[in-house]
Amino acid sequence: MAQEDIFKKIIAHSKEYGFIFQSSEIYDGLSAVYDYGQIGVELKNNIKQYWWDAMTKLNENIVGIDAAIFMHPRTWEASGHVGAFNDPLIDNKDSKKRYRADVLIEEHMEKIEAKIQKEVDKASARFGDTFDEKQFRDTNQRVQENQLKLDELKARFVKALEANDLADLKQIIEDSGIVCPVSGSKNWTDVRQFNLMFSTQLGSVSEEASTIYLRPETAQGIFVNYLNVQKTGRMKIPFGIAQIGKAFRNEIVARQFIFRMREFEQMEMQFFVEPGTEMEWYKHWKEKRLKWHKSLGLGEEKYRFHDHDKLAHYANAAADIEFDFPMGFREVEGIHSRTDFDLGNHEKFSGRKIQYHDTVTNKSYVPYVVETSIGLDRMFLSVISNAYTEEEIEGKDETRIVMRIPAFLAPVKLAVFPLLKKDGLPEKAREIMDRLKFDFNCQYEEKDTIGRRYRRQDAIGTPFCITIDHQTQEDNTVTIRFRDTMKQERVPVENLEKIMEDKVSMKNVLREL
Repeated sequence: MAQEDIFKKIIAHSKEYGFIFQSSEIYDGLSAVYDYGQIGVELKNNIKQYWWDAMTKLNENIVGIDAAIFMHPRTWEASGHVGAFNDPLIDNKDSKKRYRADVLIEEHMEKIEAKIQKEVDKASARFGDTFDEKQFRDTNQRVQENQLKLDELKARFVKALEANDLADLKQIIEDSGIVCPVSGSKNWTDVRQFNLMFSTQLGSVSEEASTIYLRPETAQGIFVNYLNVQKTGRMKIPFGIAQIGKAFRNEIVARQFIFRMREFEQMEMQFFVEPGTEMEWYKHWKEKRLKWHKSLGLGEEKYRFHDHDKLAHYANAAADIEFDFPMGFREVEGIHSRTDFDLGNHEKFSGRKIQYHDTVTNKSYVPYVVETSIGLDRMFLSVISNAYTEEEIEGKDETRIVMRIPAFLAPVKLAVFPLLKKDGLPEKAREIMDRLKFDFNCQYEEKDTIGRRYRRQDAIGTPFCITIDHQTQEDNTVTIRFRDTMKQERVPVENLEKIMEDKVSMKNVLREL
């Protein structure tokens, strides 16, 4: 099945089973804005909890805050967002569709890379174990021609971005023969800058109101509170501040479901270090964050690093952790060495001294910062897209859809079923449910056949189902059915809490980090 078709199925499944809904759907929806349903919010909260605990419980020198969405407008002048938070915008005159010029070029480069990879895959299949990929890439004429084209295009692209040369970005699009995906034409407007911040008015009377912004990132809330946290927490460098919160960007093209939205949630940690040590800590956090992602059990081959060709105005090093989504490898987390850009500018714009005094060396300095930043919605998408599985049931002419969500992240940890709605089985099932519901998110179901109930729980990713039957009344045992294997096991009721704790505990996964 084509990846595009799988992605469409994931989107449809997300709505059908209460993971994600289109915002304001009864009014035909709002573009690139989504609501998390009753199942989705549980998964989202579990992802947040795992990240938060990994940051604040496993690192004694990292604490959390929750800063306001509204901030003084000077904040965004100091951070560079007012003057530099732009994307290059281009329109197609025939389709009237609007695009990011840099994304059009990046997608064109991905197509060239795909051509190269296709040649490599064909050769690998032909030569088998004797295939030498490096030698093939170095000697095959078609591969070398495409690689040269790609290298020249990338160098020109990066140069245009760094110089903010909008005219050359358009020229690259024209020279590369890039067409509008809708109209198929090359009839482009000039490229122009588009600021991504949402502005609003603060004040009760419009004439007296001042313009403020919905924050485009959560990091600045950490930076302006740096001294408050450092002094009140008696923090010593190196230390970090973590935060989870909403951010807002007026994206030119918001698409690919929840991958790129106008209202989204970030999980960020800013780590304050002594100048000169930032690259050591940058490497440390790259390794540590990749280990965290791999601990989810989605498959180590699903991740890769991508070092930035063009650095943001605040960074001296930057890399993305990319995940293999249905639409290919895309960024899920960024690790950046932000130097002292943010704190230094806030010191200059506010007129307040924002320095750390080292009592050992008796020196004061503006700390450097290493940032780790996850898009929570992208993290959510990586989990559900990896979990969605269609499989044939052995021995039956039947296909089931199962969400293989890691058990410790699963929205519902277990479901409790009475086999029948009589003979005292519902009462016994309720008794067991009441024992377990304070420790685990449970669902109780007694409608339909046991098979249909299993299928509904498979579809939302519930890892375990507990069935109460007539034997339960005889020996106080129940059947546990395992989502991934569909195997069943008979266990005593008094052992349920321990069995479930061992299988779904977040603590056990954290201990392995």
